[in-house]
Amino acid sequence: MENTIENKVAGIVQDILRDYQSDRAIDKIDLFHQPDKEVVIDIVQKLIRIIFPGYYRDKSYRIYHAANHLSTLIEDVMYRLHKQIAIALEFRPEKEKESAVETDKEAEGIAVEFFESIPRIREYLETDLQAAYDGDPAAYYKDEIILSYPGMFAITVNRIAHELYRLSVPLIPRIMTEYAHSITGIDIHPGASIGKYFFIDHGTGIVIGESTVIGEHVKIYQGVTLGALSTRGGQRLKCLKRHPTIEDNVTIYSGASILGGDTVIGRNTVIGSNAFITKSIAEGTRVSIRNQELQFKYDTKIILKKKDLEQDEFWSYSI
Repeated sequence: MENTIENKVAGIVQDILRDYQSDRAIDKIDLFHQPDKEVVIDIVQKLIRIIFPGYYRDKSYRIYHAANHLSTLIEDVMYRLHKQIAIALEFRPEKEKESAVETDKEAEGIAVEFFESIPRIREYLETDLQAAYDGDPAAYYKDEIILSYPGMFAITVNRIAHELYRLSVPLIPRIMTEYAHSITGIDIHPGASIGKYFFIDHGTGIVIGESTVIGEHVKIYQGVTLGALSTRGGQRLKCLKRHPTIEDNVTIYSGASILGGDTVIGRNTVIGSNAFITKSIAEGTRVSIRNQELQFKYDTKIILKKKDLEQDEFWSYSI
């Protein structure tokens, strides 16, 4: 048989199809029995419009009464979230004990409970917005923070995802926060518990682990890690307190790493840039790295050449 491009392509297709039969995790082709990532992201975007109705409107609608559109939007998102939750609940170990009807009913109840929490989410976000405005002299308008600050966006998505995480919804909360992570560079696990008046300044490179507990009026800068001491234990560490507790009125400057589930940063503490902390810090403490030594190594050839050029310029000027 002639080895045409068509034959080569047909052979490649068959090889790949056979490779799907290896019964590995990556071989799964059960498209309709797992949450749809694109639908979940669309739900996040619409929830943000519900939370900030005057900032993220649907430009395709021209209406006199915004409440009419919001009513339809809320019902639509609740229905779609209910369906995605029902799919996600299939991943629970105890799912085999439930019928499809029972699972759907439970998903419906979770969706309702989540939407009942939206006024509380908005209450917390109002405090986060105020913290950002009070804490950043570069912020001229609160609208600017809502529309453009990556920290505000990441916190908003996290507060949405955390409610679903708290309601024991598999998969969906993580899809939501990783969506925010991909846009902002801020990685907050949906399990992290965060108090009111939380401010992320700049934000890129921040990592906040699953079992982190953050109090109120906490401010953190770019590159901060609130992480685990080690993940060598793998799945054996699941559900353990691996990440630090940050109490009220704490400021953590850029590049600092605070690690460990037993590590508690006491209230009214300031953690300086690039600090590496694995033990608890008493309240009212200022932590900084003192007298970092800067070393300068110069290329003598460049220096001598520069001096010669300066001397030539001097003589040219004198003449």
